[in-house]
Amino acid sequence: MKIFSPLYDKCLRWARHRHAVYYLSGMSIAESVFFPIPVDVMLAPMALANKQKAWFYAMICTLTSVIGGLLGYWLGAEMFDLVEPAIASMGYTERFETIKTWMNDYGWVVVFVAGFSPIPYKLFTISAGLIGMALLPFMVASIIGRASRFYLVSALMYFGGETIDRKIKPIIDWLGWIVILLAVVGYLLYKYL
Repeated sequence: MKIFSPLYDKCLRWARHRHAVYYLSGMSIAESVFFPIPVDVMLAPMALANKQKAWFYAMICTLTSVIGGLLGYWLGAEMFDLVEPAIASMGYTERFETIKTWMNDYGWVVVFVAGFSPIPYKLFTISAGLIGMALLPFMVASIIGRASRFYLVSALMYFGGETIDRKIKPIIDWLGWIVILLAVVGYLLYKYL
C-alpha cells in the first residue's frame, strides 16, 4: 500500500509554499514546548526544495526553537501546575523525573544533548525552568545544541539532497512501514518490559 510516497511528495510541495517559513517557525516553537513531531520533518524537505535558503531555514529553526525553549522554561518556572497534567497524559511522568535528576546533576550539558539529539527537548526546557536552572547557560546550551542539529540537517540536504532524494523515493513506502512497525514494537517493549 503506497501511502508514504504521496505524503513525501506533498511535504516537498508544502516546502515550496509561500508561507512555508511561517509554518516552519510555528512548528519549531511548538516542538520546543509541546508538539510531538520534530521540526526536522519540515526543515529537510524545505532545504531540499530550495537549497539556496537551506542555511536561512536552519537559522529560522534555531531562533524559533530557542524562543519555544524559553517559553517551555517559563512554563516550568511559573506554571508547572498547569503543565504537569499534560506531561502525565503523554506518558512522560517517569521520564520527566529522570530528566529533573539529570538536570540537577549535569546542568547545561543535558540541555545541549537534548537540543541536538532526538530526545524530546520540550521536557528539558520545562524541567530547566522548574529546577530554576540559570538562564544564561540554558540559553547558550540551547542555541548551540539546536543550531548544531538544524544546520546539520540543512547541510545534509544542501550537499547530498538530490542523492538522498533519489535513493529514498523508490523505497519511501517500505521505510514508512518499517518505521511504523519499529514504533509499535518499541511501544510494546516499553509497555510490557
